[in-house]
Amino acid sequence: MVSTYPWRLAPDGLATRRQLRARGLRPGGQEIAAQVMRVNRRQGGVRVSYLYRLDLAKPVRPMTSRKWGALALAMLARRTCPKCQITYSYCLSTRHGICGLCITAESAAA
Repeated sequence: MVSTYPWRLAPDGLATRRQLRARGLRPGGQEIAAQVMRVNRRQGGVRVSYLYRLDLAKPVRPMTSRKWGALALAMLARRTCPKCQITYSYCLSTRHGICGLCITAESAAA
């Protein structure tokens, strides 16, 4: 059974994954120590955040050169239109999957 606390009332020494990452830490395979619950007013229902112990957290693994390279290629693919092969300085919309010029050309042709 996991201890449950109301929102913002968790004891010291516990942190969420985001809070761990902000400190340069990761859970490191440890079990969930507790959870924080709150009511989601917009959609109804309950939102849960899991908490991990700070004393058992491990430092974040550094990025290797291969991981940096893979990340750069993935970001390049997100910025390149697959239809016209133009690379933009921003990520293309995943809704259409192509650039605005190609969307306009398709709608004009239809």
